[in-house]
Amino acid sequence: MAEQTQAKKYSKPLPHIDEENRPWWEAIQRHELYVQKCRKCGDVRYYPRALCTNCMSSDTQWIKCSGRGKVYTFTTTYQNQAPGFRESIPYIMAYVELDEGVKMLTNLVDCAPEQAKIGMPVEVVYEEVTPAVTLAKFRPAR
Repeated sequence: MAEQTQAKKYSKPLPHIDEENRPWWEAIQRHELYVQKCRKCGDVRYYPRALCTNCMSSDTQWIKCSGRGKVYTFTTTYQNQAPGFRESIPYIMAYVELDEGVKMLTNLVDCAPEQAKIGMPVEVVYEEVTPAVTLAKFRPAR
């Protein structure tokens, strides 16, 4: 699948990679899912940030995730005229609650819209969209 994806031009916006989130994107490129954990208060967080959103500490560690979770909520998009998105409709956007307790905004893939359910077990899959960017998406758990 990665070869097919890279063969066609990726037309959706690409993420901005900076020093704050680079370790996360590098892990995704290796097909590993990590989140941050505060060493001071123990709070686990996603999206990567320089400071803990709970106690403002900068003492952070990266913890490897299982890549498993459940659908917290979702919506199916049937209309979107933006280039790169209109070619993908219908598509499912979801918040997935990882087993580690954080919620990630992502796409559900390999799932018909009528099959998506709140609470449905899911697992991470990786889409290599450019040589430098890989995205984490989720599919129904197998």
